[in-house]
Amino acid sequence: MFEALLRFALRYRWSMIGLSVVILLMGVWSFQHLPIDAVPDITNVQVQINTEAPGYSPLEVEQRVTFPIESVMAGLPRLELSRSLSRYGLSQVTVIFKDGTDIYFARQQVSERLQQVSSQLPPGLSSELGPIATGLGEIFLWTVDADPTARTAQGLPYTLTDLRSLQDWVIKPQLRQVPGVTEVNTLGGYSRQYHIQPDPARLQAYGLTFRDVLTALERNHRNVGAGYIERNGEQYLIRAPGQVQTLAEIAAMRVGSSPQGAPVQLRDVAQVLEGRELRTGAATKDGHEVVLGTTFMLMGENSREVSQAVAQRLAEVNRGLPKGVQATAVYDRTTLVDRTIKTVRTNLFEGALLVVVVLFLFLGNLRAALITALVIPLSMALTLSGMVGNKMSANLMSLGALDFGIIVDGSVVIVENCLRHLAHAQQRLGRTLSLQERCDLVFAAAKEARQALLFGELIIMVVYLPILTLVGVEGKMFRPMALTVVMALAAAMLMSMTVVPAAVALFVSGKVTEKENRLMAGAKYLYLPLLRGALRWRLPVLSGAVVLVLLSGLLATRMGAEFIPSLDEGDVALHALRIPGTSLSQAVDMQHRLEAELKAMPEVKTVFTKIGTAEIATDPMPPSVADTIVMMKPRSEWPNPRLPKAELVARLEAQSQRVLGNNYEFTQPIQMRFNELIAGVRSDVGIKIYGDDLDVLLAQGEAIAAVLAQVPGASDVKVEQVSGLPVMTLQIQREQLARYGLDVADVQDVVAIATGGQKAGELFVGDQRI
Repeated sequence: MFEALLRFALRYRWSMIGLSVVILLMGVWSFQHLPIDAVPDITNVQVQINTEAPGYSPLEVEQRVTFPIESVMAGLPRLELSRSLSRYGLSQVTVIFKDGTDIYFARQQVSERLQQVSSQLPPGLSSELGPIATGLGEIFLWTVDADPTARTAQGLPYTLTDLRSLQDWVIKPQLRQVPGVTEVNTLGGYSRQYHIQPDPARLQAYGLTFRDVLTALERNHRNVGAGYIERNGEQYLIRAPGQVQTLAEIAAMRVGSSPQGAPVQLRDVAQVLEGRELRTGAATKDGHEVVLGTTFMLMGENSREVSQAVAQRLAEVNRGLPKGVQATAVYDRTTLVDRTIKTVRTNLFEGALLVVVVLFLFLGNLRAALITALVIPLSMALTLSGMVGNKMSANLMSLGALDFGIIVDGSVVIVENCLRHLAHAQQRLGRTLSLQERCDLVFAAAKEARQALLFGELIIMVVYLPILTLVGVEGKMFRPMALTVVMALAAAMLMSMTVVPAAVALFVSGKVTEKENRLMAGAKYLYLPLLRGALRWRLPVLSGAVVLVLLSGLLATRMGAEFIPSLDEGDVALHALRIPGTSLSQAVDMQHRLEAELKAMPEVKTVFTKIGTAEIATDPMPPSVADTIVMMKPRSEWPNPRLPKAELVARLEAQSQRVLGNNYEFTQPIQMRFNELIAGVRSDVGIKIYGDDLDVLLAQGEAIAAVLAQVPGASDVKVEQVSGLPVMTLQIQREQLARYGLDVADVQDVVAIATGGQKAGELFVGDQRI
């Protein structure tokens, strides 16, 4: 088969050269369509189910929402496991499927099971699926902020409510239209709301209740269509609009009648004003509150292209925002991807250049060196095409493993052997060779060397076969690397059998001499005495080699080990953990002081924070926990550009410790998200204890933490909080209720409406809903 392929390549020499051009063009096209990211996406196939349960305690959420949902997911096709999280007012169930499961099939199965369990959930609660994204999905974050001197159309300073309205109704709808974006999340600010705050004393004076106010709002705020009538050949639609548009119209609604028969309007028993929502999260930047937006990339898209498209659309959006309001990008995945790809590109380019120089120095023939080096771009082009076909991404792992020395190894031997045959033939004949003679000699030379080289290259490829059998996180991390190397070696092997011999026969014409240059002569001068000595002292040399192998094996057992080297993302993420029960306003105030301390460091560019839970609860946290992202300046702007990253983190930790009342955990943005999505915890190592008694679980967790804290190298050992949240409980006395003719629901409705509020409708102002 090899001889037939070689003969075909030499017979159709120019066709091989044309095929090389086609391969290079195909490689350029593949590179333009190749997904590019910093690291492989190792997130498992999972579907998040988020259920908002306002007013429910964590225990009630677990009993009434989380447990029924998680139970009904059992038995799903290709289900691997499920885990859940119950917090105040929120249930999150994460359903994880086996690798290779189609995400849309998985979401369809989960949706069908949710329909079955919907009747078991408390009235008024509904579940939503999380965005179709992975751990690398949060590719672009921005903040919406206003200049202190900026004014609204009414001449007032911009409030957090104004900024949130711009985010929800101007920025978010436009960014959701960007191809590759599956969801846009919002955190911080206040959703615009109109509040009706009844006065219980006035209600009692008129014999009214909270329920009467709700009924009045519902009956006086709706539109009714009454069909149409025909008159004189024309058709008239009949409408009876009743929706209110302003606060004054709301205040004028009739709630009931006084004992004298006079109408009682809403303004008589309540305050009607614009208020603030009871929010579950906030966002800060450089010591002040902002509105934070997050773009989620659709699974399988090119993060670099999507990030660039979002950045471009955000620049267009900024041109339409009011004067003094700015949407500023604070995290752009393109920066990390470009930095990573630049590293890979530099390594590949320098490696290729080094190979060409070495080839020229050792072969002594520029044309032969260039022909050999041609294998590098051709192999890369075929490899990139294979990566696009297999939907693999170009990243530090997949491309960083390529070794151009191994790729050109076979071609070097073939070209060198061809040069030797051509030189000997010219010396024997005493003239230059014709094209047919060169083809015959190249065929013989390539045939002579190819079989041994073929076995060597196949052995290298076989070494990677065990890696291709890896599954789970290991498989997602290392399989792309092995596939890339195997495809590159296979492409190089094919090129050495076809294009290289054809190019040598065509372009290595004229006088060809075989002579040793000074470099080869020097190498031989050093090598021959060593070779003679090794052959003379065979037993000591072999014994020394065996001892060296044994010592190396002993050293290997004492070396540290890790899954992969930690990628330096450049930026730092830290968790600020505060006492459970810390209010959101208190957490924001503490965060302002922390950000001011971090921002004072000369290496820090900006600091922004996510506190609590966002609008879409992809990352549910209580108000006592904050994710702080510290964006660093370029190293060239640091006082000491050579400062190690570990020392910088230590300085950041020392600086943050100046703000009392916090515990800190330091990590990196992508690393943090991966750990959380894969295992449900943000740490590198997590231990889960299962049971139904929280007191026993907490005691066992603290005992295990005490043991782990003694392990050398362990740091930031903590037990997740499962108790300590302050709760004010109203114990309802049923006998007293019976005397007053009340039900438990009557008291519960009053408490819920009076403290947490209840939605009574929506106002439409243009595109906005209030």
